Amino acid sequence: MAAKKKKGDPESKTVAQNRKARFNYYIEDTLEAGIVLLGTEVKSLRSGQASINESYADVKQGEMYLLNAYIPEYTKAHVKLQHEVRRPRKLLLHKNQMTKLTEAVQRKGTTIVPLAIFFNKRGIAKVSLGIAGGKKQHDKRETEKKRDWQREKGRLMREKG
Repeated sequence: MAAKKKKGDPESKTVAQNRKARFNYYIEDTLEAGIVLLGTEVKSLRSGQASINESYADVKQGEMYLLNAYIPEYTKAHVKLQHEVRRPRKLLLHKNQMTKLTEAVQRKGTTIVPLAIFFNKRGIAKVSLGIAGGKKQHDKRETEKKRDWQREKGRLMREKG
């Protein structure tokens, strides 16, 4: 059996997760990107209040930005030091990652969706991005049926054993 991660382990510090992304989209590929944050944003993220449910990444002036991500104000900071809660945040990518993402966005029906914001083992904030294609309504129903069947199968196996 795999060793469980400890609660205080910085490797497992997921701050915000987009749970609906895998339901609403086919995730073709994922990659990690750094994110440029202000001091109060980092403090607010560490308290675990962020939301990326309606956010997406887009290319502006040759650089990738995370748009519409909600990181609330840090209440213990002075008013003048506060950040804008839904400001565009620059993503840090290698050149080959950037070209891969821009080519993916130019294809019809694909978008870049943030899957999670987390702190790596060095304590640096990262974003997990997914190249996503939209699902149709019948595909979503099929996904839900599969999930329900797996859950029911697990219940039946527990009752037998």
